[in-house]
Amino acid sequence: MVALLRAVTDRVTWRRWAYLVMGAALLMPYWFLLMLLVGLSPLEGFWGGAAVILLPVPAAIVTGLVAGVRQMEGTAVKELVGGPLGGMNVPVARTLRARAGTGAWFSMHLHVGVVIGAASLALPPFAVVLLIFPFLGGSVVGDSRSPLYAWKHSPYQWLAPPAGLACVVALLGLIVIAGRVMAALAPRFLGPTPEERVVQLEERAAKLAERNRLARELHDSVGHALSVVTLQAGAAARVLDQDPAFAREALSAIEECARSALADLDHVLGLLREDKARTTPQPTLADLDRLVEQTRIAGVELDHTVDDGVAGVPAAVSREAYRIVQEGLTNALRHAGKVPVTLRITVADDRLRVLVANPLSGTPARTRDGGGRGLGGIRERVTVLRGDMAAGPDEGEWRMEVSLPLMSGA
Repeated sequence: MVALLRAVTDRVTWRRWAYLVMGAALLMPYWFLLMLLVGLSPLEGFWGGAAVILLPVPAAIVTGLVAGVRQMEGTAVKELVGGPLGGMNVPVARTLRARAGTGAWFSMHLHVGVVIGAASLALPPFAVVLLIFPFLGGSVVGDSRSPLYAWKHSPYQWLAPPAGLACVVALLGLIVIAGRVMAALAPRFLGPTPEERVVQLEERAAKLAERNRLARELHDSVGHALSVVTLQAGAAARVLDQDPAFAREALSAIEECARSALADLDHVLGLLREDKARTTPQPTLADLDRLVEQTRIAGVELDHTVDDGVAGVPAAVSREAYRIVQEGLTNALRHAGKVPVTLRITVADDRLRVLVANPLSGTPARTRDGGGRGLGGIRERVTVLRGDMAAGPDEGEWRMEVSLPLMSGA
């Protein structure tokens, strides 16, 4: 009884009741139409009544086969019934399996709803009559020929109030149980089918991959610009009075790096907002000269060699290679400081090879908290292109070597 009282005072119980009563209302047009058709047919008596009662079952199933019914029912269940279906995506029914499940659910919703609706209309007034029956006057129960008259004048009349109370409890229990059963069964009928789950997982994986790609873009482009800006600002502050010309050059480099970072940021934001007007082309190895110049302006002695064959590298490989070089140079700036850096980009045997090396003897530059994502981002790019990567100390140098198959861009 305590559990029933707790369930009755829960708002979700009455939302579920409203959902079921809504099903009863939806069943009424089927009954009215069938009563009209049965009246025009030769069916009479028992068979006519049976047709009116039974034919709405397949009729509701057929209605549930309409593609949009699943989404309508799913939305109603999420808002009113709750339960496990609340955390699931309910798409439009496109497969026969999904439509069959929706049809079965729609018919069950309507017919369980009509039982709850009829009980909700009939039992409360009947229970009230039973509760007050012992206190009714003789004129209400009728004359001596009425069955109620005999009951009224017998000791059993005092069983009426407990029976009325039992009717109320039975109705409340029926509402609670029906709502919970519907909430538990909804995922089986309206939830995603195995095929839809696979599609949803693929879509989720694609979204996660896109998010990771955008995160790498931001980390590599903006991170590189901030590293250059930090070094240049520090250098300009130290020589502002002694060498104003160098300070002006550093400020100019900061402006150029910031403008480049804003362009990259605008590109990523355009992708997030799906704004094609703001998705500018991504840099490739053809834009390497600007990256080299920015690195040298930051005070790095950069020895770089680029094969002529780089111009024929597929666009996808060229874009990823640019970001790999950018992150490699950024790591050198952050972790080694202003030390000589060697950059080699070669094309041979249908592979693009990138080498970034710097001595380990330099004074480490100050790094930001929360770093360490650079090599991980490079490794992700290399893995996507089915390439190879090696990074680590080697004979007094930190070397990062990347090999990418050119066919990855096909």
